[in-house]
Amino acid sequence: MKKKIKIISISAATIFIIIAAVFFGLYLKYNSPIPKGTAGIEADNLAKKITTALNYHAFNDTKFISWKSNGTHYIWNKLNRTVDIRWKNNRLIYNQDAPNKSIIKTPENLSEKEKNILINRAENKFNNDSFWLVAPFKLFDKNVERFYVAPTTNENASLVITYKSGGSTPGDTYQWFVDENFVPTKFKMWVSIIPIKGLPASWENWKTTVTGVKLSHTKKIIDLIPFRITEIKTWNAVQ
Repeated sequence: MKKKIKIISISAATIFIIIAAVFFGLYLKYNSPIPKGTAGIEADNLAKKITTALNYHAFNDTKFISWKSNGTHYIWNKLNRTVDIRWKNNRLIYNQDAPNKSIIKTPENLSEKEKNILINRAENKFNNDSFWLVAPFKLFDKNVERFYVAPTTNENASLVITYKSGGSTPGDTYQWFVDENFVPTKFKMWVSIIPIKGLPASWENWKTTVTGVKLSHTKKIIDLIPFRITEIKTWNAVQ
């Protein structure tokens, strides 16, 4: 028994050392301060070029978007601002404007406390997963600050975005990088839930949906860890 405990202790210590070494390596490679930029016309013009390249008007006119992300299925009714969210044995119709009016379909017979916990979890899921789907269309949200970062020898001009309020983690900042057509290729993140500041994520495999919106179907954190978003669909007519 003592031998087994010793082996388990050694294995746990080894795993901890490996994780710590990986984290330290990523920290040294990516951790960086938010780049300084300038607010104003240049920032707004770059943001407009990005939204134009992705067809913001089509996104604004699109009434329904559905997708799956990490085991959760979403059907977003943008017209009514409600979201049919399903994961495991849970399903509810989340109300974006009045979360307390969300309708829980399953499970049944929950206490008020349990209902509030489920609604809060659904809200956080939607805020996070929808951001990874449609973040480039949120550049002109009312809670956003935009800053233009001049091009360098290695990168085109970029756009720093800070969300001052709203969502689940207000204060988060992102730096968007674009190609020569102003389509985003990646962003860097300065977010409260990730201790490494400036961690990059690629946005690739852009496809135009049936309603004309251009959406990224492949995303990878540090070009290695996939953020899984699948079965993306958009439509306008009620099905």
